[in-house]
Amino acid sequence: MIIGSHLSIAKGFSNASKEAIQIGANTFQFFTRNPRGGKAKALDLDDIKKVKSIMKENDFGPLLAHAPYTMNPASYKGNVWEFAKMAFRDDLDRLETIPCSLYNFHPGSHTGKGVEYGIDRISQLLNEVLTGEESTWILLEAMSGKGTEIGRNFEELRAIIDKVEHSDKIGVCIDTCHIYSAGYDIVNDLDGVLNKFDEIIGLDRLKAIHLNDSKMPFGSNKDRHEKLGEGTIGLEAIINIINHPRLKDLPFFLETPNELEGYKKEIEIIIEKREG
Repeated sequence: MIIGSHLSIAKGFSNASKEAIQIGANTFQFFTRNPRGGKAKALDLDDIKKVKSIMKENDFGPLLAHAPYTMNPASYKGNVWEFAKMAFRDDLDRLETIPCSLYNFHPGSHTGKGVEYGIDRISQLLNEVLTGEESTWILLEAMSGKGTEIGRNFEELRAIIDKVEHSDKIGVCIDTCHIYSAGYDIVNDLDGVLNKFDEIIGLDRLKAIHLNDSKMPFGSNKDRHEKLGEGTIGLEAIINIINHPRLKDLPFFLETPNELEGYKKEIEIIIEKREG
């Protein structure tokens, strides 16, 4: 099983990988730059050599890079959109050096311009940035649907993919809290949700899962993550997700409101409950 959590790389990738091992993980997610800003630390090539060695020795799965929250590829504002394009291109360039094959980003918000406009802006950015030579999967994150978010349903994610020239580089990251809040009943009808995903997007494009419980009720369109088993999704449904034959081989990343010790306990529970 490939399981990890979100970890800070402020002290380097090798330190984050050691923290992952301490909590029983064999992967981790990290922000590519300040999540509430835009600055990115210079890459430490010696540290990257160390993390590559640690990952190999400990049989790590793929790392997941997460774009900053300040990046809004759907924005109508020129400076906001240009920042998103700059950060996106720079992140992809840097990821060719880092041992990381997955790059996840929030599709963004149209801020009143309409879903179709937002989808066009996102796909335009992707078409201006992607060369088709990237070794990284670019993952659209499925969102909860709060406000004017794009990506509140599988159809919107598919619409973006269809407009991207190098669509063979585009995948999806499902967040359990997000899609439950968006109205996909992964508690009572997980098979139905996966069938719908497969029909609209294709399960071959599902490359990672953010594993979270939810503080908010089903269909609330609110993005409020909770610790596993302490929210409205519940531990039984979470275990059904990690054991589902169509999902069990994917990398899972915890984004629960925890510190390291809390992540460690959640990973222990997941491993204990995992079948096979």
